[in-house]
Amino acid sequence: MLFNSLEFLIFFPVVTTLYFVLPHGWRWALLLIASCVFYMAFIPAYILVLFVLIFIDYFMAIWVEEAPDSKKKHFLIISILATCTALFIFKYFNFFNANCQSIAHFIGWNYPIGALQIILPIGLSFHTFQSLAYVIEVYKGKQKAERNFWIYSLYVMFYPQLVAGPIERPANLLHQFYEIHHFEYQRVVDGLKLMAWGMFKKIVIADRLALYVNQVYGDPTDFKGPSLALATFFFAFQIYCDFSGYSDIAIGAAQVMGFKLMDNFNRPYFSKSVVEFWKRWHISLSTWFRDYVYIPLGGNRVSNQKFYFNIMIVFIISGLWHGANWTYIIWGALNGFYLLFAVWTSDLRSNIRERTGLARHKNLLEIWQILIIFLLICFSWIFFRAQNLHDAIYIITQLPHGWHHLGLNQVAFYDTFGLHRQDFMLSAALIGVLMIVHRAQNHGSIRHMLAQRPTWVRWSFYYMLMLGIVFWGEQGRNAFIYFQF
Repeated sequence: MLFNSLEFLIFFPVVTTLYFVLPHGWRWALLLIASCVFYMAFIPAYILVLFVLIFIDYFMAIWVEEAPDSKKKHFLIISILATCTALFIFKYFNFFNANCQSIAHFIGWNYPIGALQIILPIGLSFHTFQSLAYVIEVYKGKQKAERNFWIYSLYVMFYPQLVAGPIERPANLLHQFYEIHHFEYQRVVDGLKLMAWGMFKKIVIADRLALYVNQVYGDPTDFKGPSLALATFFFAFQIYCDFSGYSDIAIGAAQVMGFKLMDNFNRPYFSKSVVEFWKRWHISLSTWFRDYVYIPLGGNRVSNQKFYFNIMIVFIISGLWHGANWTYIIWGALNGFYLLFAVWTSDLRSNIRERTGLARHKNLLEIWQILIIFLLICFSWIFFRAQNLHDAIYIITQLPHGWHHLGLNQVAFYDTFGLHRQDFMLSAALIGVLMIVHRAQNHGSIRHMLAQRPTWVRWSFYYMLMLGIVFWGEQGRNAFIYFQF
């Protein structure tokens, strides 16, 4: 079920109303049934895959907790293998199989194994990582194994964040299903405001930008540098508004009922370094890789060569997590290289700032750093968005070409980009609104700032938000980008 659908517009208020009407002892059952309905709205049969994984991890965690130390790791490995096997079959088999087929064809071998004709279960990478976090935390002794099978199932299936996160940790979410959540007006209103802002980012900004991005990236050979650059720029904001919009709706929906989910984004395009960007972008995933991959590999408490290896492994796996395609792997490796390059050139860049006097102009330095990081991230998005490596290479090689007509007159300016003037101005205005709001958040939450303003200011903003969703939003029930992961 899509958040931006008529079904959810009915589903959410009905489930929320019943949640507060029912006695506390029955609320978990309502949420579990609602989560099953929410998930089965996509492909009903895949609920069986989800429950098989839940069943395995539920018992593995209990056995990990109860087993003697010498056998704990055995049950942990079984849990990890079960989860990774499901991921491999549904998400990665065809990718690896196609590469093996290409190698066999190159060396002249017969390769009889064909592709699997299956559809990737929606949100598989998200809820399997959440399950893995639970079993690993039990193994570490940081989390008690949950004895109530249905509560554990709800931890995995909690509908607001089931298909695209945030990827929760058991220490944050599990205990909340036992707590009594009363109806609190201000909390409910704050949650609804966050949902509205997330919906605005999704259907007004992301889906509008997607019209141009899809056109250009759908067949990039029809376009030259200006259009390719603008589409890449738009995609940077499309993917941010699409994914952070989902997170806002998920966090807001949970907040309405009294649940607190972790923040997943923190204005990433204001980052002044690659490290800072990854502390602000998809926080639940980056911290997951930090805790369960990077630190177990040794983190930065190893030799320089091992540290470089650890960084690249984490980013390559992160790229592969996003999709079974070489474009995602290169995207991950490129971001890993960015981080290592920043480490290698730290002293050099510091010396340049001192010698040029830039270090004494903090505001100018901050703008410069933000701009450079944004451009580097935009370049990496080319690999993320391109349908294949051929398209990505074409886009990169064509970026310098076709700019000679730019700026001769207004008609030539918009023709160069292949975009109508009205669409260009509206898209630019929406991105501007987003950045103004984010800049204002330097001083705190927008919701709290609005609460301190006069009634007419608050309601003017709310009405503008809702009218924007109604009149400027793309009402095409477009799926969220991260549903494919």
